[in-house]
Amino acid sequence: MGEAIAISDLDKSYGDVQALDGLSLSVDDGEFFGLLGPNGAGKTTIINTLVGLVRADSGEASVFGYDVVEDYREVRDRIGLAPQEYNVDRFFPIREVLEHKAGYHGYGRETASSRAREALEIVGIAEKAEARFHQLSGGMKRRFMLARALVSGPELLILDEPTAGVDVQLRHDLWEIIEQMNDAGTTILLTTHYIEEAERLCDRVAIIDQGRNVEVSTPDELTERGTDTLDIGLADPPATAPAFDLPGVVEASMDGDRLLVTARGGSKLVPTVLRDLEADGYEVSDLDIRRASLEEVFVDLTRTEEVASS
Repeated sequence: MGEAIAISDLDKSYGDVQALDGLSLSVDDGEFFGLLGPNGAGKTTIINTLVGLVRADSGEASVFGYDVVEDYREVRDRIGLAPQEYNVDRFFPIREVLEHKAGYHGYGRETASSRAREALEIVGIAEKAEARFHQLSGGMKRRFMLARALVSGPELLILDEPTAGVDVQLRHDLWEIIEQMNDAGTTILLTTHYIEEAERLCDRVAIIDQGRNVEVSTPDELTERGTDTLDIGLADPPATAPAFDLPGVVEASMDGDRLLVTARGGSKLVPTVLRDLEADGYEVSDLDIRRASLEEVFVDLTRTEEVASS
């Protein structure tokens, strides 16, 4: 499998602000890849570098083997971008806006018209083809931004906070559309503040902070690094929690009549914890495992990065 995106040692500063600080990143062809990070982490600067809106101070970036600076046209023809901010011509029907966009990418009039109709159908607003952008509802505007990104038939779809500010139903509708695009072979680069979105959609995620990679991994691998809580009911609960001399156990405490054992990879420790309790004469009445969330891991990793850089 080839690389859809290859980024090496990118640096970019705006005056005293270091937006990218030696960032390196690769995304495989056909992958659904997420960029997570707090505001100001550098996510939008990465996107703007890929699409040619920003030129890095140093380092290299390529899309499907084409350099983003030297081969700008080849790169841009392979990317569909749905930006976070609206930047749509208000004076034409949205159908014409899409036709113009397809035309920029070299499609003739008839093909551009066909692609515009298809894109509107995919996102579910074909009946609004003759409406102006400002006449659309907020949810329809988000759907249109996705249609505009799709109309050129991109190999790489870049989505910058595509579901920001939309209701739950629309978010799930957009997820379904995006997943179908990825299933059909389109590489997707997603930025999001919704941890649930990254867990649901992404093959891998990069956690970015202060313009640097903090971690790149699958959502499952990241949550495995978090701390799970074993919530254990005991038939005759003690006043103080029993001690566990086990690798990975962070803390054991009593919460009323419940024994709470916090541990890294807690689910894997369940058999050993239960054996130790039985050996010490405790009778377990029930057990619940509360898994660490990607959000908790994200907070821990970015906090650690901030401490390390201070």
